[in-house]
Amino acid sequence: MTVSTPGELRLRDLEIRHLAALHAVAEEGTFADAAAVLGFSQAAVSQQIAGLERAVGMTVLDRPGGPRRATLTPAGRIVLRHAERVLDRLDVLARELDDLASGTGGRLVVGTFQSVSVRLLPTLIAQMRQRASDVAIEIVPGEFSPELASLLMDGVVDVTFLDQKVKHPDVRIQTVLRDPYVVVTSPSDPVLSELKGGAYPVAALGDRPILGPEPHHAHFQAEAWLSQHGVVPRYSFRTNDNGALQAMAAAGLGAALMPLLAVDQTDPNVVVLQSRPAMPPRDVYVARRTGPTAVPAADRFADMAVELGGGRLLELSSAG
Repeated sequence: MTVSTPGELRLRDLEIRHLAALHAVAEEGTFADAAAVLGFSQAAVSQQIAGLERAVGMTVLDRPGGPRRATLTPAGRIVLRHAERVLDRLDVLARELDDLASGTGGRLVVGTFQSVSVRLLPTLIAQMRQRASDVAIEIVPGEFSPELASLLMDGVVDVTFLDQKVKHPDVRIQTVLRDPYVVVTSPSDPVLSELKGGAYPVAALGDRPILGPEPHHAHFQAEAWLSQHGVVPRYSFRTNDNGALQAMAAAGLGAALMPLLAVDQTDPNVVVLQSRPAMPPRDVYVARRTGPTAVPAADRFADMAVELGGGRLLELSSAG
């Protein structure tokens, strides 16, 4: 068991205001000038210095009286050196708390899934760097919305993208954009020679090998919609890697029904077409916590995401 020395016991009575008073007197030279800087009375400053000396057990200032400057004693010089370090750290603490409250500083953990990470996140992070350069951003990837929503509610991430809504009293969710499904296939796809109106007939997917993701909620919705249109998919390849899925389509291994946000429309090795009839788009959301655990930078980030997406329906580019 460590036994505290008498000096250590006395220093437990030391307060920040004592250190601030010593620093002000050392800077200004007189108790009257220190009082003016601190916004206290001269008597209050004298009381703070007296309290400091009781805690230290030594005299810290030589008080000559009159207009002459007060000077530090050897003990006062030691105390002032440590006081300046403490006060500097408090200034840093105050700035960091102000930045946190304003959303321009602190740490922000963002949950995201693959297509958002590739298509939206780089622009958002660049904008965040411009508007709040002191925010340290960490990315936590996930494949499915239920997983990302759980991370948000558990406080692992501060804000997250989702492709399905969640209902929770402490979560605010907003639509970023609407993401249509498109057919991605090889230029050698025989169906292309019979196209009418530039859209891929959904019925033709029943006669072709299908490329798709591993089963999840959006996949089940897509399969249900295909079933309503008389199509029972015959999968030739399944992966949650959007790039691999597109590469398989380029190799002629089948056609893929993919959200447009997940597609690289600049790829010359694939043809990207709307389906006929069009499958209902998926909605991409941004969600953040509310209440006492909310992070102000998350509000700023989410607002920027909504501003970037505009809630609009994505459209195929002319190259697509």
